[in-house]
Amino acid sequence: MTMVAATPVPAAAAPLAEGRLARQTLADRLAERLSAQMERGELKPGDRLPTEAALAAEHGVSRSVVREAVHRIKSRGLLVSRQGSGVFVAPPLEHHALAFDPAVLASVPAVVQVVEIRRVLEGGMAALAAQRATRSQLGGVRRALAAIDTAVLAGRDGVDEDLAFHRAIAEATGNPQFGLLLGFLEQYLRAGMRITRGNEARRQDFTEAVRKEHRAIVDALLARDPAAARRAATSHLVRGERRLERGGMIPPASPSGRSRTRARG
Repeated sequence: MTMVAATPVPAAAAPLAEGRLARQTLADRLAERLSAQMERGELKPGDRLPTEAALAAEHGVSRSVVREAVHRIKSRGLLVSRQGSGVFVAPPLEHHALAFDPAVLASVPAVVQVVEIRRVLEGGMAALAAQRATRSQLGGVRRALAAIDTAVLAGRDGVDEDLAFHRAIAEATGNPQFGLLLGFLEQYLRAGMRITRGNEARRQDFTEAVRKEHRAIVDALLARDPAAARRAATSHLVRGERRLERGGMIPPASPSGRSRTRARG
């Protein structure tokens, strides 16, 4: 598999956190650095990754940045977790990893394209979760929902917590492949969610609408109603796109009903 090489760094890695860089940037750089170490053979298949605390200290970043970077590399199949043992470098992949055109991150119209992917994926995930979730998994979804409110009240944008909410639903499907796919998409979802949540934070009516939509998803899961869960999850993403339009972040839909910013085809 071809990986993006990073500039070699000495054994005592220079801290990544120079100045007030965004967490996304720090996670990107750390993920690239660790991937490069694997490509150069400094981290070999079967090697145990240093602990979260050790990586944070070595690279001068927070543990949350380490978690995000490791999660990103795991979503590409380069790392595997072993319960009770840690995270290890995976054996070489026989197939190329999925990748999107980097332009997906470059424009607001591309955000809409990612929202469309989420709409298809997460509607189905919610329906399966309503059928399969264990009591413990449903509890995890409820805690993830509460964490969003806690983050917003603390003055944070809630993006990490919002993504964790959707990951909890993916886990509740009982199909680990959904979690892997969502993990891959997060690098693109995060950029879009920072726009949507920033837009929503400027309007109290938007904020309340999002809370109600999240609540509707959870209520449908708790009611074990797959059809309602699918509708609630799909509606949440459709309404999110409309809020982008109403907030002026993307042009409104054309008379034909299609947003002018959407990809045609």
